[in-house]
Amino acid sequence: MLSYLNVELAKKHLFNQKNLQQTALETGLSGTGRLHDLFIKIEGMTPFEYKNGGENLTIYYSFFDSPLGEFLVANTEKGVCSMSFVDEREKSLGELKAIYPNARFVAQIHPLQQKAMVFFSDTPQGLKLHIKGSPFQLKVWQALLRIPVGEFSSYRHIAEQIQHNNAQRAVGSAVGKNPIAVLIPSHRVIRENGIIGEYRWGRGRKIMLLAKEQTDQEGYHE
Repeated sequence: MLSYLNVELAKKHLFNQKNLQQTALETGLSGTGRLHDLFIKIEGMTPFEYKNGGENLTIYYSFFDSPLGEFLVANTEKGVCSMSFVDEREKSLGELKAIYPNARFVAQIHPLQQKAMVFFSDTPQGLKLHIKGSPFQLKVWQALLRIPVGEFSSYRHIAEQIQHNNAQRAVGSAVGKNPIAVLIPSHRVIRENGIIGEYRWGRGRKIMLLAKEQTDQEGYHE
């Protein structure tokens, strides 16, 4: 797993790949990696839930360990609504509650959380996400799901995919607000010049996730 990796080793692994630049510039939907959107479906909040801060929603949440640190996973009865790396529990939980200020929060492990947390060993199948986002954000996050494992995309490419060619800055903002770490793979978005760039949950984690996926794909094709 990832526990043996550190940031410098991951950087070396990534930047020594001969096809990294080409992959970053030419990435599309033609890759052979598994497409996440075959296994994970997004359902947006209703207008009422979106505008009223999760009123009438019960959100279950728990903390889980992962090779990259602790995770906060939360769900409604309809699906997983948040997955985030945790550096400070109170801060992470506070950020979640700020998104859904009127929801009822219950500290309880839920089967949907456990299903989502298999991602370090496999792709969760048949998992539904129930997330809060604008129509534009939902389009961007759906596009992220179509980036195959082991491949990369750029803000320009995603803007073209959702037919908003001149909205690269807005795409970047939506990518940065992705509420589902790893499963909605915003870590696979890098700059067109091959620079890894920032990540909502830390650039070091982004590099390590990419290195793990690249290694897994190389092993798969051997």
